[in-house]
Amino acid sequence: MSNTADSPEKGPGTPQTESPSPRTGRFRPGRVLTAGVFALAGLLFITSFNTARGTNIRTDSSLLKLSDLIQDRSHKNARLDASDAALRDQVEALAKRTGGGISKADEARLTALEGNAGTQKLTGRAVTVTLNDAPPNATAKLPGYPEPQPDYLVIHQQDLQAVVNALWQGGAQGIKVMDQRLIATSAVRCVGNTLILQGRVYSPPYKITAIGDPDKLQQALAASPAIQNYMVYVNVYGLGWKVTDDGTVTLPGYSGTVDLHYAKPVE
Repeated sequence: MSNTADSPEKGPGTPQTESPSPRTGRFRPGRVLTAGVFALAGLLFITSFNTARGTNIRTDSSLLKLSDLIQDRSHKNARLDASDAALRDQVEALAKRTGGGISKADEARLTALEGNAGTQKLTGRAVTVTLNDAPPNATAKLPGYPEPQPDYLVIHQQDLQAVVNALWQGGAQGIKVMDQRLIATSAVRCVGNTLILQGRVYSPPYKITAIGDPDKLQQALAASPAIQNYMVYVNVYGLGWKVTDDGTVTLPGYSGTVDLHYAKPVE
């Protein structure tokens, strides 16, 4: 929302300033203007020098938009996640080769905990839900509804959360949003019409895949009041909604850090 302020205008009764009294020496505005131009040019050269510090400040990288920087950081986070997962697999392989210092019973218990935590791959029958923004020129398809506001035509955070919550309610054993596995600490957040999940950024369409009983998962989706409200916008304004039975699929294990970070008081 933009705020505008009315600039004050002079009324007909506004007093006018008197002309300055003549002086013996003539004032030469041209000399002052020339000196001001040279001073401004010198300031620009000094500022450019301090900013560059020996580098080229006219490269394309300086013209990158914020969205480009976010996408670049998202790709970098993805590469770091993959590298972290590869190193973790190597550590686990070395631990198993050397015995790891734990008993077979403890190892079996650890494997079960990893499965419940979502850090291991999961295979089973799956359902995928796809959500997408409405066409930008969408209009109300049914009588009695107002013409859409821009807010009506995009996927919101609560829409994604409603689908994820319904799938868990329907007995999902594991859920993947886009290409990432959800765990207990995962948070589905949206900024504008982009999804930010575990340090990476995604644009619609959004795909959510859950492993479980397909019938129960779809029943849970249909029974969700939040999704029922979303379906009104699907039918009236054309928001995207698609549910497919994918058969047997394998979800990846979560590959990011599982450490919890807390704020600490300043001592």
